[in-house]
Amino acid sequence: MFRIGEAADLLGVSSDTIRRWVDAGRLTAGRDEHGHRVIAGVDLAAFARAQATDPDAGAGFSSARNRLRGIVVDVRKDAVMAQVDIQAGPFRVVSLMSREAVDELDLRVGSVAVAVIKSTTVVVERAAPAATRGRSGG
Repeated sequence: MFRIGEAADLLGVSSDTIRRWVDAGRLTAGRDEHGHRVIAGVDLAAFARAQATDPDAGAGFSSARNRLRGIVVDVRKDAVMAQVDIQAGPFRVVSLMSREAVDELDLRVGSVAVAVIKSTTVVVERAAPAATRGRSGG
C-alpha cells in the first residue's frame, strides 16, 4: 500500500494531482487504519501503465522499447567525442557519442530528443521502504 505522497513520488507528480485523480475516480484509493488515503501497489501500477504513452512514432521501426523523450540540458564536445545530457521527466540520461553524430543530429541545449535504450543487461534493485529511506545504517 502506498500513501498519497509515495504514489506522487513514484509517478513524478504532486500529491495534489494524486488526490484529484482519486477524487475524480481515475485512481482507486482506500483508507488505512488512521484514515489516510492509500493506494494498492497493483492499482498504482495499472494506472501508471495506462498513463504511459509511446514517446516517439519511430518506436514501430525499432526493436528497442525503452524510449525516454526529454529535453537536452547539456552538450559537451571535444574533437572526437561528445556527452549529451537529457532530462526526461525526473530522469537524467547521459549519452556518450561521436561529435559527428551530435553535429548531424543538431543536438543542442533546448532540443527535444528521445533516448533509446537497448540493453541485454538491466540491473533492477528493490527500493528501501519509504520509512527507512535516508537513514544511515548502524
